[in-house]
Amino acid sequence: MKSSEHFGVVGGGLLGLTLALRLAQRGFRVTLLEAADHVGGLADAWQLGDVTWDRHYHVTLRSDEHLRRILRELNLDDELQWIRTRTAFLADGRLYPLTSAWDFLRFPLLGLGDKLRLAWTIWHASRLRDWRELEQIPLGEWLVRHSGRRTFERLWLPLLKAKLGDAWQRTSAAFIWATIQRLYAARRTGDKSECFGYLPGGYARTLAALQAHLQRSGVAIQTGARVSRIDRDENGLLHVDVSGERLCFDRIAVTTPAPLAASLCPQLTGKERQRLEQIEYVGIICPSLLLQRPLAGYYVTNLLDPAPFTGVIEMSALVDASNLNGHGLVYLPKYVLADDPLWPRSDEQIQADFIAALARTYPGFEPADVLACRVSRVRHVFALSTLNYSQQAPPTTTSVPGLFLVNSAQIVNGTLNVNETVRLAERSLPELCCPRMSEPVAAVSAKVNADRTEFVLNR
Repeated sequence: MKSSEHFGVVGGGLLGLTLALRLAQRGFRVTLLEAADHVGGLADAWQLGDVTWDRHYHVTLRSDEHLRRILRELNLDDELQWIRTRTAFLADGRLYPLTSAWDFLRFPLLGLGDKLRLAWTIWHASRLRDWRELEQIPLGEWLVRHSGRRTFERLWLPLLKAKLGDAWQRTSAAFIWATIQRLYAARRTGDKSECFGYLPGGYARTLAALQAHLQRSGVAIQTGARVSRIDRDENGLLHVDVSGERLCFDRIAVTTPAPLAASLCPQLTGKERQRLEQIEYVGIICPSLLLQRPLAGYYVTNLLDPAPFTGVIEMSALVDASNLNGHGLVYLPKYVLADDPLWPRSDEQIQADFIAALARTYPGFEPADVLACRVSRVRHVFALSTLNYSQQAPPTTTSVPGLFLVNSAQIVNGTLNVNETVRLAERSLPELCCPRMSEPVAAVSAKVNADRTEFVLNR
């Protein structure tokens, strides 16, 4: 059933694209506004040498039901390629495979008792279903309790520092629970090996198909549309100042990171803006390297030795070489907080430092093997899972009638990935599509937010 209401969606990442599609399918007239000259956000693709592939590393799991529902709508799900991958750890200058149970038993960095406690920790976390208690426990405290002090200091602590910096100390145990839940889902095959999927053509192909599907569904997509202000007039209409124009909507969903949403919406209350501005984000600086040949054949190499990057992701260990013109493709992500000294360094300095460190790590690799390198920088990637984070996450409904906030800071019991992003969009729809009511806005807002909290907590 067609609605006469015009719905604006601010942000053209996978979150905004999914929202726009589902709103159009529910009969709204939808316009999507994206500041960049193309859609995709964190899932977009770029040109690296003679290869077009994802700007950041992504994989699909068989259990990614929300993403795969979208892919089925695009007639792409049957084309997913499923690959068993290998994982390694780098410690004391050596690479140790850690993919199979046999690898685990031979892993020399931990004694038998420590291995048993580590296995218990992972198994226990994979079976837990109630994350609410975990978000009240400091991450380090929980890991020491289950894995032991030696395993924590030898294994967990270097990984946490690489991923979160000093922020690991104010992170809750729900963070590691969500991480293990996600990774364990990739090992639900008979031999417990990691099985990941990718679409030939990468996200460039997915986004092109999704954009065409949106346009067939009647969604107007405006790229290069940088929003500077959103406000509501006395007649109840919402206005968006965008690239020198002033557009008018009945409802608007803002999918930008929380601090940016606060700056775009001056009519939010001081308490609402403060809540958005206080969300602490982890960002990423991620060089992509196109190589003459594969690196080591491990999709993920976790680092226990000091390095300027968080880990080594060898995409060419997963993706068929025909997708990469026979080259190797490696990501060197570094997760960083807002005040990290890496931000002001130039791309050239980052490339030189990271490539030199990679050469020290892999004796068979030389800087001359690099055919092309580009550096991606994103300041707001995921919200830090601090203690009792679910009580700090911003609600979807705001004090401004018709203005909604939907962003990754509302993922309170999962890790940021494409499937979770699509799920967040679909979970938000009941609030966004709620019919207009005559009761006071505050009462409506309180009710829908209470319903949302009950839904999340009883998931």
